Amino acid sequence: MGKEFEIDEEVFLQEQQKTQKPKLYKVLLLNDDFTTQEFVTYVLEQYFNKSVEQAIEIMLHVHKKGVGVCGVYPYEIAEMKVQQVMMLAESEEFPLQCIMESE
Repeated sequence: MGKEFEIDEEVFLQEQQKTQKPKLYKVLLLNDDFTTQEFVTYVLEQYFNKSVEQAIEIMLHVHKKGVGVCGVYPYEIAEMKVQQVMMLAESEEFPLQCIMESE
């Protein structure tokens, strides 16, 4: 016959309570007077999986308000996206700034 296992319900409940969702971070683009709107739209489509319509909407928000949210991610993913955008902007000689902040 099979073995029966006892489950310590108290330990099980304590373990469930310790599990928390990771802290999330907003990835933001900052407006400047030199980066083209086409480049910002491209960045939003390529690195943040935005549709053309979504990318244009966010790009216009950044242009008009000075800052816009590209997405919200766990720390490691947000950090990676910021680095990718900054590396591409630098390689294309645009002063585009991409930052992250805690949500």
